[in-house]
Order: sequence, then structure tokens, then C-alpha cells
Amino acid sequence: MSWKKKLAAGTALLGLSTLTIHMINKFVYFSATLDNLLSNPSGSYYEWKFGKIYYTKKGNGKPLLLIHDLTTSSSAYEWNKVIDKFSKTNTVYCLDLLGCGRSDKPNLTYTNYLYVQLLTDFIKHVIGNKTDIIATGESGSFAIAACQNDPTIIDQIVLVNPPNIKLLSKIPSKRTKVLTRFINLPIFGTFLYNMLTRKKNIDETFRMNYYYNSEDIDESIINTYYETAHSGNALSKYLFASQCGHYNTVNISHCLKSLTNSIFIITGDGNPENMSVADMYKNILPSIEIEGVKETKHLPQLEKSSDFVDKVDILLGNC
Repeated sequence: MSWKKKLAAGTALLGLSTLTIHMINKFVYFSATLDNLLSNPSGSYYEWKFGKIYYTKKGNGKPLLLIHDLTTSSSAYEWNKVIDKFSKTNTVYCLDLLGCGRSDKPNLTYTNYLYVQLLTDFIKHVIGNKTDIIATGESGSFAIAACQNDPTIIDQIVLVNPPNIKLLSKIPSKRTKVLTRFINLPIFGTFLYNMLTRKKNIDETFRMNYYYNSEDIDESIINTYYETAHSGNALSKYLFASQCGHYNTVNISHCLKSLTNSIFIITGDGNPENMSVADMYKNILPSIEIEGVKETKHLPQLEKSSDFVDKVDILLGNC
């Protein structure tokens, strides 16, 4: 076979493989979003400079902003079991972060400072008053950074199982930069993202890391998280790529040292590491108060919502 025929055969095979993977990506998107679980509740959109931000508003009283964990499968749904309870004493704002859920998912590098800007602008232009914040996981880092950047917009902060400070300070390397570029590729990168965020992986994450009692995991929760990861035809992969590249990390120690706000940490006591991490924060800022929710892991607001609300009410003085 001549080199021209080999080249033509190779090109045809590559084209067929690309088309096949493209069709697989389309099928994953269609099957993941078929139930349209993110259609409710109806909310509003804040026209931010980098894209539309979905949010809901409910209740009356001092503003309380709920911020879900920074993962591509997370959304405001994370708070659906506690919003009604908090709205009895507060005006509760709950948003989908840029790159997540029902908010826009632009193709850009998602940095910690990007989310600092989002929180700052959202509080100033939508809420309009100094607000309390409850933030889960990695999202707590830019809540802290936003508070340091402008202490006039944030009052008290509750961190729910914040991440390890050392892991949060990782910086991009040559290896992670290559991974980021690959995931950002149109077809093959999308395929890798779809494989890493398949339903089985999300289910395992809940059973191993998110819930203490796996029997309490409702199938609707897994389905909603799975749909969220693939809504918008997997455009959340751009956030995922930035996270894989460590582009959204921050030196949280520097931010914490300068704060005079009341900072609280709620841990899921079902994972001993959560308490160890909370102690790392307290060693930097001794005024931090720590409360644990028994028989929970990463998402106490979903697993033990009543206990979680009771802890928050005590910490924020709502009772």
C-alpha cells in the first residue's frame, strides 16, 4: 500500500473515530438531561459581565447568601432542604456559581479571583446590603478572599467542611497545564470530562465522601447532580479543566490572618479529617468557632438538614 493510501486510510479512521466520540458525547448529554431536573424552582438571572448568574430569593430579614460547593455537579440544589427553614428568619439568596448549574458556562480560565469578583458584584448589585454567607467546601475560599478584599459587604461567614489549606495552595504545574488544555479540546476533551463525571462516579463520591449513611442517599439527588454536571452540553468542563490545572487555588492563610469578621466552621463528624482541617483554620485564626454535625460527612445540609439549621441558627444568632 502506497503512503498516499495509508494516509487516506488513517485520515478516514481518525474521522470515523472522531465522529463516533462526538455521537457518544451527544448521547451522554441527552440521557443526563432528559428529566430536566434543574427546571425548578424558577428563579431570576443576574446579568454579570462574564455571563448570566441564576439565583433565587426567599424570605425576609437579614440577607443570607448560600453558596454551593465548587464542583461541576453542584448547584443551588445543595441547599434545597434548608432554604425554607432559613427564610423564616432571613432573606435567603441562593445562586448557581458561574460554570455550574443554570448559570452560564463560558470558555475561560476559572480563577479564585474570578469568583471573588462575582460575590462582590452580586452582593453589591443584587443584595444591596451587608450579608452573612454560608459556603460549602472550596467555595469558602473565595468567600474569605472576598471578605478580605472588601470587608464592608460581608458580615459573618459559615464554612461547611472547608478544604485542606495545603491542597488549596497548589499552583499550576506543567503536567496540570497539559491536562487543562486537553480537557478544553472540543471533542476528545469533552469525552474525557464525560467519563470522569459519569453517574457511577458521582454515586461513589456520595457514598464514600458526601454521606455518612449511604442508605439515606435518594436516587433523585444522584440524578440531579449528574444532570448538573452535563447541563449545557458539558460546558462545565471549562471549570473542571481549570480545577484540574489548579488555576482556582489561593493562599487562604494570608486572607484569614487579616480578617476581623466572625468566622465559623461546621464539620461533618463522620469524617475525622474534617475536624483536623477545621483545626488548621483555627490555628491561623483562633477566634474561629467550630461546630460538628454528627453522622454526616461533606454535605450535612442535605444529610441532616434539621441538625444543620440548628447549628447555623446558634452560630449566626438567629434563635
